[in-house]
Amino acid sequence: MGFEVLFALAGFVALALPVAVVVLLVAVGGLKRRIETLERGLSDQGRVLGDLRHAVRARAEVPQALAPAAVTAPEAPPAPAPGPEAPPAPEMPVAADPDVAEVSGPWAKLPTPPGPPSHPAPPPPPAAAERVSALADWIKANWVFAVAALSLALAGIFFVQYGIENGLLPPAARVAAAILFGLLLIAGGELVRRRWGDGKDDPAAYLPSTFSGAGIVSIFGGVVAARQLYGLIGPETAFAGIVATALLAITLGWFHGAFLAAVGLLGAAAAPFIVGGESEAPWWLYGYFAVIAGTGLVVDTIRRWAWVSVLAVVLGIAGGWLVLAGAGGPGWFALMLVAITGLAILVPARALLPDHAGAMLAEMALRRGRPIFPTRLAGGTVAAASLLLLLRDTATPAESLLVYLCLAALALALTVWSGTARALSDLTVLPAAAFLVRLGLEGLDGGPLAADLAGRAIALRGPETAAPMTVTVLLVMATAITLAAAWTSGGAGRLKPFWAAGAALVAPLAALVLELFWTPSAALGAYPWALHVIALAALMAGLATAFARSDGGDMRRAAYMVLSTLSLIALALFLIVTKGALTLALSVLLVVAAALDRRFRLPEMGVFIQAGVLLLGWRLVIDPGLPWAIDTAALWEAVAAYGGVAAAAAAALWLTAGLSRPGARAFLESGGASAAALLGNVLVSRWLTGGEGNDLGSHWGLALNAMPWLIVALAQLYRMTLPGWMRKVRGAVAAVAGLIWAGGTFASLTLANPVMADWGGEAHLVRGPLALDTLMVAYLLPGLILLAAWRSLGHLPGWLRAAVLAAGAALSSVYVLLEIRRFWRGPDLSVPGVTQPELYSYTIALMAVGAALLYQAIARQSQGLRRIAMTVIALTIAKVFLIDASGLTGLTRVFSFLALGLSLAALAWLNRWAAGRGERPDAS
Repeated sequence: MGFEVLFALAGFVALALPVAVVVLLVAVGGLKRRIETLERGLSDQGRVLGDLRHAVRARAEVPQALAPAAVTAPEAPPAPAPGPEAPPAPEMPVAADPDVAEVSGPWAKLPTPPGPPSHPAPPPPPAAAERVSALADWIKANWVFAVAALSLALAGIFFVQYGIENGLLPPAARVAAAILFGLLLIAGGELVRRRWGDGKDDPAAYLPSTFSGAGIVSIFGGVVAARQLYGLIGPETAFAGIVATALLAITLGWFHGAFLAAVGLLGAAAAPFIVGGESEAPWWLYGYFAVIAGTGLVVDTIRRWAWVSVLAVVLGIAGGWLVLAGAGGPGWFALMLVAITGLAILVPARALLPDHAGAMLAEMALRRGRPIFPTRLAGGTVAAASLLLLLRDTATPAESLLVYLCLAALALALTVWSGTARALSDLTVLPAAAFLVRLGLEGLDGGPLAADLAGRAIALRGPETAAPMTVTVLLVMATAITLAAAWTSGGAGRLKPFWAAGAALVAPLAALVLELFWTPSAALGAYPWALHVIALAALMAGLATAFARSDGGDMRRAAYMVLSTLSLIALALFLIVTKGALTLALSVLLVVAAALDRRFRLPEMGVFIQAGVLLLGWRLVIDPGLPWAIDTAALWEAVAAYGGVAAAAAAALWLTAGLSRPGARAFLESGGASAAALLGNVLVSRWLTGGEGNDLGSHWGLALNAMPWLIVALAQLYRMTLPGWMRKVRGAVAAVAGLIWAGGTFASLTLANPVMADWGGEAHLVRGPLALDTLMVAYLLPGLILLAAWRSLGHLPGWLRAAVLAAGAALSSVYVLLEIRRFWRGPDLSVPGVTQPELYSYTIALMAVGAALLYQAIARQSQGLRRIAMTVIALTIAKVFLIDASGLTGLTRVFSFLALGLSLAALAWLNRWAAGRGERPDAS
């Protein structure tokens, strides 16, 4: 045992020798520098004395003849003997103050030296790039000190490990040796600082920080070893030791500078991983890294080095993440993130309530100001904590619930603190959004909390078993965030709408996400879950009433709460009523938004109306969509749903009349027209199929299925009157919807055309009375829609409007031709051949179309339309001479040419008259 003690002492001596050598070298270097300074001072004094003697001797030799003759000077006193003192220099004139009289005499011609400004502007804070550059330059120039500090710190820790491996000392002695070695290093560093200084110009620059920093790391390592490796102390004692060491580091950092603080932080963060060992309570290490982060923040809030705070936060979070990867404990990791975030916000403010003033991070993104460093530090920490809590996997439902609780706690704390720290207001969005997104992701991926709720469904629970409280607890958390935001909005000044919108969104969105991804009705039942939503709606209604009473003329907060209330009522109805009722409820919400806008002049309602129209369009077309309305729903329910949307759009248009809401009105006009057209689609489809969805692959079935896409395309083209970046998006949506409609219409004109298709049993037959049959549904209805839309698309390029007009005219012409064939041949248009009456009817139809176009050309005085009319007439003539002449016989052919001649004569005279009328300059 005596040999082991001697060996240990020899180890201490070996470790102390490098330190002693460095101290002696520093001492000798300091003495040498002091001697050089003294020699330089003596040399400068001798040079000054020589210059003075030379000046005095030159002055004594000046001849008296140089004096002015007109002036009788008194006898000069004898020249004084040369001495060490220089003659006094004349005083320089002081810069004139604007409130003092002007200087006169010989001094008035002298230039006035520039004086210091009366109110010097404070130097601008160094930019982040300059700080990083300065830190890199310092490390480049002084990296030896960093390596020396690391080596000394590792020496103490490795000595402890050496004692472990060789059994030289008992555990208590090993820990004591590490702590004693650290104290010796700190004492040596403090001795060097007091004797030779620690500034960058001092002879012992950075050496005191090197020794003291290594000592702090060694003490940290000893405390960690006592707790982690040997279990010599409990968690309370370990925390006390760490706190005491942290306080020592703070005190030393005050005197030694940022280098010591950085060394201490890095060493303390690395100590648990260097010492090694296993622990049955990993939570202790999470507290350890939180203390490290707090230590660095406290040091930096005193000295304001800025980068030390960033280093402390990064080391704390990174260390906790490494512990999580190795030892687990996501719940403790979440608590550590909350603690570090709170420290990063409160410690720079040096108070229990933050006072972050100035610009927010959102304002920096909008280039409306540059936030102060504490704001940027808080923003980075909150963003990192929110992201890690969002993406952190959990193993048990309790851990998952703790993560939600931490996110809600962060959102609540930031909301409450924003009353005294405006710059932190926008940071509340991060944990609140992470809370909602994590709800969706866990429900979508089947996380532990969502899986536990699904496993406790009504069908799987035993009798007399209470329903789980999971959904209730989560909704209460979201409601607490909503209430905090509503309370903060009362004194938020210009940010009042921001907080009111947050209050109106968080809890309702949480309820919506739970319904979409967690299916709480399966665990609670539809009515109990609907009661949760209705209770939340009642709370929002109460907030709306309170805001309406307190805000006077500004009703935006009350309007937001009303919209939230109505949305929650709609969600509750969705849970217990049919799909058609939900569509009607959303339609009523649209009308209420328009009424609020008309009553209180709220521009925000315009955005809500546009979103509501899009949502209703989705419900009418996709979910539950046309298949539900045609095949599943009762007739009255389908009519109520689609007709209700059209009526709601018309009512909202009337309510917004006179308001400057071009976007909302454009959406309402196109949405109402689309709902009416879709209602016609549903009614015709149900009439033709008997509500069973048969023959949807026929000519009319394909056209009906394609028609909603035509309506979507035309609605998007109409909305392109609105400026902004969404114009291109609407154009792309219109192009995709138009291509889908064109594909269905092309199939209806070719593969499913009743003239050419004789397959599929009776699917190709024309149904319904003459003119009001399936041909009208397949061709005339989309043609008329295109012709009607053509008038409202004046904002589009000419070629696109011409294409819309041509498509409408072509489909209408196909309808007329096929109706003529049906009149003569019956419902089966695929029979071969063409009869003479049918052939003559086509001629009459073409002639009538030409005459109608010519009449419109005369009425509108349109030369272009007149040319189109003459083109149709020319085609009629060609048909008569090329087709009718060979296809008609007997008196039919005679009457055909007779009627053609008389008609052409009359039309030619009308055309000439119209041409002459258009060429007269006084034509009106």
